[in-house]
Amino acid sequence: MFNKKSITDIDVSGKKVLVRVDFNVPIKEGKIKDDTRMTAALPTINYLLEHGASVILFSHLGRPKDEPDPQFSLEPVAKHLATLISNPVKFSADCIGEVAEKAAAALEPGEVLVLENTRFYKAESKNDPEMSKKFAKLADIYVNDAFGSAHRAHASTEGVAQYLPAVAGFLMEKEIRYLGQAVADPARPFVAILGGAKISDKIGVIDNLLEKADAVLIGGGMANTFFKAQGFSMGDSLVEAEAVETAKELLAKGSGKLHLPVDMVLANAFENDAERKVVPVGNVTDGWRVLDIGPETVKEFSKVVASAGTVVWNGPMGVFEMPNFAKGTFGVAEAVANSGAVSIIGGGDSVSAINQSGLSDKVTHISTGGGASLEMLEGKILPGLAALQDK
Repeated sequence: MFNKKSITDIDVSGKKVLVRVDFNVPIKEGKIKDDTRMTAALPTINYLLEHGASVILFSHLGRPKDEPDPQFSLEPVAKHLATLISNPVKFSADCIGEVAEKAAAALEPGEVLVLENTRFYKAESKNDPEMSKKFAKLADIYVNDAFGSAHRAHASTEGVAQYLPAVAGFLMEKEIRYLGQAVADPARPFVAILGGAKISDKIGVIDNLLEKADAVLIGGGMANTFFKAQGFSMGDSLVEAEAVETAKELLAKGSGKLHLPVDMVLANAFENDAERKVVPVGNVTDGWRVLDIGPETVKEFSKVVASAGTVVWNGPMGVFEMPNFAKGTFGVAEAVANSGAVSIIGGGDSVSAINQSGLSDKVTHISTGGGASLEMLEGKILPGLAALQDK
């Protein structure tokens, strides 16, 4: 299934290896709040160090305005990385040009250099060949281990691969194996669970999965737009008016496969302590809104999940940030964790939910890339992956 070269297919001893990682982590007052993405890259970093490479890491962080901005500096990330590995970690105050070239040239085997934020330059997101060439000057080999950015054709993810031998890191390989396998040749029944606020973000995904999956379960805010398409009035619920026609088409296409909630948790305000009630699916009166799937839906969805061979889950079932409207999401998390199926969780909110529920060690694979995992489920080719050498 995975037909790209990886770091085990090449000799890295004595080489300078430029590794695109996804170190876009939350930082508060100079401290890393969640280092999941960093620890996910450690197997690749440690393998390269153990095999005699000098390792140069680069990444974007946040959304700076195409110019240096201290609040988006990767320096705190470099300091934190030094606590996660036993090798020396250095930092370069620029990602290209003289500063970066000097730092890279001085790097010894067994040492790590973290470059400054790639998005301090507009040329990065424009995939400018000149910037790609400047990245390529720093090293002998390019490794892409940033699955979370592989759906973007940027200088650091796609462009530089045109100028250096380019292979995948372990994280990239793992992500593609699980997600690629799930879409191409899943153990059946194949059940997809989709939640989150908007249908418009996931039209292509729902469309593709209605062809590939045996069942598609819909929850979260996007279910409201399907209810509207069925003719129900939705009160003050979040509904994407411009997606109602699309929802009608998907309902027609997915008859028998598409499962919508059968009951819903309503609230009379968008706050945790609002008055709430559980009702069967139907018209919602003004002043009330749907904020979670109800207990009967959790039971129905759990039954479908219990018989699955493969489960892919992307997006929460309700406003799970509020404890009173988190029961649906956590109920589904429990069903997935206990299903015995190959289970793949993708997308930031679903990952947060599975972590909060304390069940993350009971799922097969937690994806590090929200947008990238969605594009794979949609059947799209990821530019950052396509650019790597075939086996």
